[in-house]
Amino acid sequence: MTQGPLTTEAGAPVADNQNSETAGVGGPVLVQDQLLLEKLAHFNRERIPERVVHARGAGAYGTFTVTADVTPYTRAAFLSEAGKETEVFLRFSTVAGNLGAADAVRDPRGFAVKFYTEEGNYDLVGNNTPVFFIRDAIKFPDFIHTQKRDPYTGSQEADNVWDFWGLSPEATHQVTWLFGDRGIPASYRHMDGFGSHTYQWANEAGEVFWVKYHFKTDQGIENLTAADAAVLAGRDPDSHQRDLREAIERGDFPSWTVGVQIMPAQDAATYRFNPFDLTKVWPHADYPVIEIGRLELNRNPRNVFAEVEQSIFSPAHFVPGIGPSPDKMLQGRLFAYGDAHRYRVGINAAQLPVNRPHATEARTNSRDGFLYDGRHDGARNYEPNSFGGPAQTGRALWEPYAGFTAGTGDHPTPRHAEDDDFVQAGNLYRLMSEQERERLIANLAGSISQVSRDDIVERAIGNFAAADADFGKRLEAAVRALRG
Repeated sequence: MTQGPLTTEAGAPVADNQNSETAGVGGPVLVQDQLLLEKLAHFNRERIPERVVHARGAGAYGTFTVTADVTPYTRAAFLSEAGKETEVFLRFSTVAGNLGAADAVRDPRGFAVKFYTEEGNYDLVGNNTPVFFIRDAIKFPDFIHTQKRDPYTGSQEADNVWDFWGLSPEATHQVTWLFGDRGIPASYRHMDGFGSHTYQWANEAGEVFWVKYHFKTDQGIENLTAADAAVLAGRDPDSHQRDLREAIERGDFPSWTVGVQIMPAQDAATYRFNPFDLTKVWPHADYPVIEIGRLELNRNPRNVFAEVEQSIFSPAHFVPGIGPSPDKMLQGRLFAYGDAHRYRVGINAAQLPVNRPHATEARTNSRDGFLYDGRHDGARNYEPNSFGGPAQTGRALWEPYAGFTAGTGDHPTPRHAEDDDFVQAGNLYRLMSEQERERLIANLAGSISQVSRDDIVERAIGNFAAADADFGKRLEAAVRALRG
C-alpha cells in the first residue's frame, strides 16, 4: 500500500492526530474539531449486529477441484468436468456463543462454503454434524432461545436446554453426536463437514436426484476432551481461529475430500424413513458416499471484519442444476438466512467484495439503499425493456417437485414406515467403542446433573433409554451419582 499523509475521510491531510482542538490551553474542546468528531462517530458505528447464531467464526479462501464425472446427475457448470477448479470461501463457526466466546466449547460447528461459480455464487450452508436437533423451522427460534442467555438470569440455563430437548425427542440423535467425542473438535482443520440437508440435483435431461454432501477432513479427526477444552478455552479463546490462520500462513493448507450420497428421486416416496428429515442420516449401505472433488483452503482474509464478519451465506443461493428439497428446516432457512443478512449487513451486502460473484457479475434491477455504489450507471431499472437490459432465461434452476398432496394446512412431517426419533441415536450409541460410550455418558451426565427439576432430568434420560436400554441405564446411574 502506498504510504502518504494521514487524512480525514474526505481526503484532507491531518495536521495533528494527538491533540484535540480546545479553547486555549486546558479549555473545553471545540465543536469545530471535525477530525475528533469524525473519529468518535465512526468508532461508535464500527460494529454491526452480530449473527444471532454462528456469531463466532473464522474463514479462509481456497479452491474446489472436481475429481469425478457427475454430469449424469447435475448440469451445474462448476461440476461439469474432472479437473475443473472453482474459487471458494469457507466460514467455520460455533452456533450458540456470542462474537467474543471461546472456540474450544461443546457446540456444533458451522461449515459454510461459498462457491464463486461462473453461473453465480452457490452457498452450501452446513455443519460438522450430518443431522440437527429439530426437523421443522417453526421450532428454530424456540430451540435457539434455549441455547442462548435466559431473559431473566442472563446466563445459559441447563433447565432450559434439557427441558426443550426432553420435550423434543427428535433431538436425541443430534444430542448423542454433540456429547460424544466429536462434540469438541481440536481445530476447524480436524473435523468433517456436511451439507446436512437433502438437496436436489438435476441433469441436462431434467432427471432429478436427491443428494447429501460430505466433506471428509484429510487431516484426520482430532477432538478435545471436556477437561482439555476447558483449559484451552481459558488459555486461548481464539484457539481454532488462530490454528486455521497459522496453518495457512506456513503453507500447511487444510483440505477435505468431498463426496455425495445420491438417491434417485423415485426412491424418496417409498424409502423406509423420510429422506428429507434433518434429524436422520442416510445409511451408507443404502446410498454410498461417492467422491466428487477436493476442497483446499490456501489464502487467509486480509481483514477479518470485512471478509469474515460481513460475509453472508444463504442456502437460497443456488445455481442451475442444484436446488432445494421439501426438507422443512431447509425451506425455513431459505428465507431466514437472507433476511438475517439484509438486517445485519444491509440491503447491498451481496455486493461487498467477499459476497459478490467472482467468476461472473450480478445483473439485477435492484439498486439504491444503504451503501449503493452506482454500479448500474444510468441503465434502466426494469424488465422487460428494449434498451439492452438483462432478461430472463426461461429455464428454472431446479426441477419441480412431484408426488405431494395439494391440500394446504399445518401438516406434520410425512411419516414413513421406519420413522422414529430414537432408532438412529441408538444405532450411533451401539457403533461406539466402550471407551467412547464412557465419555459420552460422562459428558451427558455432567450437563444433565445441573438441571434443577427432577421431571426434566427423568424426561431427558428417558429419551436416551428409548434409544438404547443400556444407554439409559448407565446415564441414569451417572446422573444420580453426580446429583447425590
